[in-house]
Amino acid sequence: MIVCYARGDGLGHLTRLRATLHTLVWDDEVTVVTGSPHAADPRVAHGWRITETLDDLVMERVATDGAATDVIVDAFPAGLKGELRRFPGGVRVTHLARRLRWDAYRPLLPADPPRFDRTYILEPLEPGHEAYLRTVSDEIAPLVLADPPSGPLDVDGWLIVHGGPAAEILELVAYAREMAALEGVRPPLTLVSPHRPEGLPAGVAHLDAYPACPPGPRVERIVTAAGFNAVRQFAPWRDRHRMLPFPRSLDDQFARAARARDAAR
Repeated sequence: MIVCYARGDGLGHLTRLRATLHTLVWDDEVTVVTGSPHAADPRVAHGWRITETLDDLVMERVATDGAATDVIVDAFPAGLKGELRRFPGGVRVTHLARRLRWDAYRPLLPADPPRFDRTYILEPLEPGHEAYLRTVSDEIAPLVLADPPSGPLDVDGWLIVHGGPAAEILELVAYAREMAALEGVRPPLTLVSPHRPEGLPAGVAHLDAYPACPPGPRVERIVTAAGFNAVRQFAPWRDRHRMLPFPRSLDDQFARAARARDAAR
C-alpha cells in the first residue's frame, strides 16, 4: 500500500499525485490523506481510499501492521502545518518538492522532522529550501511529471481554467476579457472549473471538465493562475498560455510565473 500525504483544500495536490503515480508507475493500493473536497470526484481520485485522519492511518498503521510499503509526502516537507514527524522504519518515504515561500514555511518545521529516502524536485526551489531538503534526504533527483493520457479538451476560442475560489475565477475571467478588448478581438470564452461561480458574465460558457489538458486545436488562448500544475501542464503551449498569479500563504505563484515567462523568451 502507498500512503500519500496530500493535505490542502485545492485540486493541485491531487492532480500532482495522479501525475506522480503515473510517472513512477506505482500501481499499488493507494490511500490518500487529504481534506480536499475534490477527492470526492471519481475523475480525480478513482481507485483511491480517501481519509482525512492523519494519526491513526499514517502513524499507527505504518508503524504496526506493515501494510504500507511507501509513504509519499507532497509539497510540504513536514506537513501543511508542520505536524509530520519522523516516520517509523520499514517504509520508503518519498517527498515531492515544489516551490514554497520558504521564509513563511521554515518556522513550521518541527524539532524531529521527517527524513526522506528520496526527494524529487519538481521545479526550481528557493536556495534555502533546497539546502534544507539536502539535510533530510538520502537522495535528491529531479523529476519531470507526465499526466495519465486523456483526450484533448477542444472548444472554440479562449479557455479559462481554474479550480480555485469564485473570486479568483471571476478575476481570471475579467483578465481574459480585458486582454481580448486590448487586442481588439471577441473570442468565445469557456470557463473550465468544478463549479459555475455566481456572477459569471453572460456569454461566458462553463464546462466542468477534468482533466483540462491537453487543449485541442480550436483553443486559441489559455488563461490560468500560476499554480504548479497549470504552468507545468500548459508549458508545451506557452505561446498560447497567459498567467495571472495569485497570492498564497506558502506557494509562490509570482516567482513561478516570472520564471515561465523568462523561459519563453
